[in-house]
Amino acid sequence: MLMNRVIGALTFKRQVYADVEKDTSFTGTAWGIVVVLALLTQLATYAASEDITSWLIASVIGTVIAVIAFAVGAFVITWLGKALFKADATFDEMVRTLGLAYVWNVVAALGALSFFVPALGCVIGPATCIASILGLVSYFIATQEALDLDTGKTLITVIAGWVVTFLIVFSATFIVGILGFGVSAIGGALTQ
Repeated sequence: MLMNRVIGALTFKRQVYADVEKDTSFTGTAWGIVVVLALLTQLATYAASEDITSWLIASVIGTVIAVIAFAVGAFVITWLGKALFKADATFDEMVRTLGLAYVWNVVAALGALSFFVPALGCVIGPATCIASILGLVSYFIATQEALDLDTGKTLITVIAGWVVTFLIVFSATFIVGILGFGVSAIGGALTQ
């Protein structure tokens, strides 16, 4: 059943989103998809780290930020849909539909292959870009199904949600970067 839903998401079948919106048992699976793919994506992103400890720490921190960003995005989109357009959706419904749309991130996770086989970089890079665009389309369809809004209202809601999510992720990444730099500087000073 999960594989059918994943294939439905990858082929933009609206009915699959309508089904998971109503299926309360899919909530845990949706969170699982987000966590696993966020971790795999972060592992691929930081695969070129200098040592395994840095790679794992950066991957875990990146995963936590990605999952929080997903949750905030789902919350903001649900809230905006309700506040602006009187949409009838819950946070869990949004998590289920957007969690399923998150399956497009599997292509980004494949980016780690180019670390082991550099020649694949010229294929994986464009594939990741295309998958990102297709993932946005899937994200839009998932949001529209969960909120039951027309295209224009869904677009307004999604763009506003992305802006807020981007600002949160950017801020969190900036803060983590400053903390990491500060810890590194203190550690370097103590070893001299």
